[in-house]
Amino acid sequence: MGLRWYHYVLWAAFIGGMFVLPEFVSRGTLRTLIFANFLAIFAISWDALSGRTGYISFGHTFLIGIGAYTTAILTKRFGVPVEVSIPLAVIATMIGGLIVLLPALRIRGSYFALVTLAMMELIYQLVQVIRPDLTGGTRGMSGLPTLTRGAANGYYMSVSLMLAIALSTWLLMRTRLGTALWAIGMNEDAVAGSGLSPTRLKMIAFLTSAFIAGLGGAVYIHYLGSIAPRALFDINFVFTIIVAALIGGAGTIVGPIIGAFFLTFLLEYLRPWLPGAERYMVYAGLALILYMVQPKGLASLVTDAAARLRRAP
Repeated sequence: MGLRWYHYVLWAAFIGGMFVLPEFVSRGTLRTLIFANFLAIFAISWDALSGRTGYISFGHTFLIGIGAYTTAILTKRFGVPVEVSIPLAVIATMIGGLIVLLPALRIRGSYFALVTLAMMELIYQLVQVIRPDLTGGTRGMSGLPTLTRGAANGYYMSVSLMLAIALSTWLLMRTRLGTALWAIGMNEDAVAGSGLSPTRLKMIAFLTSAFIAGLGGAVYIHYLGSIAPRALFDINFVFTIIVAALIGGAGTIVGPIIGAFFLTFLLEYLRPWLPGAERYMVYAGLALILYMVQPKGLASLVTDAAARLRRAP
């Protein structure tokens, strides 16, 4: 009971700190924080499936893309209000992703990773050649309705969404469902032997991941006001999401948030010296070193320090 109380206090302090942050940073930093918030959402989405069950997805942006393109087409081509198109985009992401990946949930290891990678590439090609009058083809779409204007408003919108997703996912993973998903990652055969259905549990994890990805993708493009297939389905974007979850601490909720903020600011501060793709080589090397030194992620440093403080007289 004490540990639970302690966790709630930490969450309250974290949420309070995030909401007062705009009072102490510049507009440029706020814009960087906005992208960090969205990356944290995508990393939490990836972690809900891959970090818990051990089924590594290399094509997670295809879920983000379904949500993003659904709301973009509905609002741009058919004039559907944003408050209606975003929920529809989330539903489309969950249904579309489940139809495509339900057979893949029965396979394991590298095969699942390859299927997800193939799906990302397939969606990338389809949005360019099938009905470009709807999808915008290779150029994508611009002039999409935006949810808010200004750096401060954008920050409050993105951080509110990120914190709501993070706290809800944290509460969900503290239930017996979260324990069962951990067990799948440890020993799937033992879970099946206990009478539980690994496929059903993986399906729940996938739907949770798809819900977060679809919601994050839909809100993200309505923050940007545009969508481009080359940026959305870029392999660097995929690996940034995965690396954020891994170096932050896979299987946790705080870990992907820490990893997302670390990577976003790292890439931003490298921009003046390495404006091109070389930045990704540098951050990949640093991420590899961090992961080798601290396999449990940066979140473990925070939890270890908190544990020492609690034990201190």
